[in-house]
Amino acid sequence: MIALGVVFAVLSAVAAAVGAWLQHRGVSRAGTKPIALLRNRAWRTGVVVLTACTLLQILALAFAPVTVVAPVVVLALPVLTVLNGPRDRVTQGAVAAVALAVAVFVTLTARSPATTTIPPGAVVEAGRLVAVLVVALLAVAMLTREIARSAALAAAAGASYGLVAVLTRDVLHAPGLPWLSLLGAVLAFATAAWLVQHAYASGPPDVVVGCQTVANPVVATALGMTALGEAPELDLPTLAACGAVAVAGIAVLAVRRSGLSAARATRSSRSPAFRGPAAVPAAAASPRNHPAGRPAAWSGTAATGPVPPRANTPPPRRPS
Repeated sequence: MIALGVVFAVLSAVAAAVGAWLQHRGVSRAGTKPIALLRNRAWRTGVVVLTACTLLQILALAFAPVTVVAPVVVLALPVLTVLNGPRDRVTQGAVAAVALAVAVFVTLTARSPATTTIPPGAVVEAGRLVAVLVVALLAVAMLTREIARSAALAAAAGASYGLVAVLTRDVLHAPGLPWLSLLGAVLAFATAAWLVQHAYASGPPDVVVGCQTVANPVVATALGMTALGEAPELDLPTLAACGAVAVAGIAVLAVRRSGLSAARATRSSRSPAFRGPAAVPAAAASPRNHPAGRPAAWSGTAATGPVPPRANTPPPRRPS
């Protein structure tokens, strides 16, 4: 059953990458106004893909614990790197490192899973801790601009998504319907979705997905091990090493892609097509290039009017 949960989690990570790629295209073209986004086809398609991503993650949490499902989310950034391209040896090595670290992490956490429910007091405490973290990251976003602002907003969204994963696990496995966990999951999901849209408007999708894939599994795994009591006999140093390798690989991918995007934008800004028609010198006016049906005397501009023809008078002669 855990293997089936891992399969759903991998599919969810792929859908998350594709949805992020589409939504960033929509936000970069239409802005963050709801009406403009609803009219954008790429953004609407991204919503459908991310909805499928949410359903796949719910199925993954139904078959596997949070400490197994949450780390698989990290694979979204390598998938996004493949979608964006081009790739060099540095990005290929970072993708391989992230994939290997996630594989080892999931293998270790799947050995001793524990399925428990969360007491109402633990739900409130988990929500309070994540809320404090989100507010702190929002404060950082308000004081920064561009990529730093995007990273702070994306990290806040990732923390909210981590809380959603834990509360969803509780809703799926509680003996009754835990209304507090259900309400908290809905509010955290809505907050995360709102933060992600503003993160896309401030930075490239690689940075957004990278920061999400760091914050989401860290928060979800920490809450899963504490609030849910999952995987109590794990080798913490090994898990910490896997987490460090995954975070380093994500950082390399995000920085590398951000640098490539900036270099591409700089090259585009130097081209005549980017600078517009003013950068292209106008062709010199020639009497041969006048439109058909117009005499040569109709030269000039709309502001000055036609230039009158010159009189064919001979130049004055000097007296001998």
